[in-house]
Amino acid sequence: MAASALVRGAPLLRLRLQHHHRFATGLLVPLRRSWCSTAESTPPEEDGVSLSTPAALSLRKAPKYSSWDDQNYRQWKDEEADIWRDIEPITQLAKEIIHSDRYMDGEQLTDEDEKVVAERLLAYHPNSDDKIGCGLDSIMVDRHPQFKNSRCLFVVRTDGGWIDFSYQKCLRAYIRSKYPTHAERFIKEHFKRGS
Repeated sequence: MAASALVRGAPLLRLRLQHHHRFATGLLVPLRRSWCSTAESTPPEEDGVSLSTPAALSLRKAPKYSSWDDQNYRQWKDEEADIWRDIEPITQLAKEIIHSDRYMDGEQLTDEDEKVVAERLLAYHPNSDDKIGCGLDSIMVDRHPQFKNSRCLFVVRTDGGWIDFSYQKCLRAYIRSKYPTHAERFIKEHFKRGS
């Protein structure tokens, strides 16, 4: 009984070994050509893959997936972790200010929060000079004038005027200035809008 099971299982075992070999070599294509393509004259095949078909050529040239063994990938992951460690405190503070009940609509930030937001965010905004204008009186949280469901940070100028600013724009500019080599990749992977 066991011998007949082995004999019946031999083709299945051979098929599994062939599939494992194709998987290990990166060639996940059919083992044999389709029966209707035998009339075509094609160059010799290796492991059942025509060497001249575009699919086979693209499989042969397919890029390897990044892994911890790849030096560039490890450098990227280390740099990514450094960027996160750097921006996480200010990101968390900005989210807490905007999204919690810590501040009511129209309320000015405390001196401590304002100092951190001004130095770590507003200073890096691409248009910070225009935002501050005649001078910074304070920073407040309020509803956006056009998008009533959104709260955001506002610069309150010394002349009484006020204008919103995006903390995410500030963070992107900060990352670009401090981490120029990896900034675009980080922004593309971790920010909803990359601009």
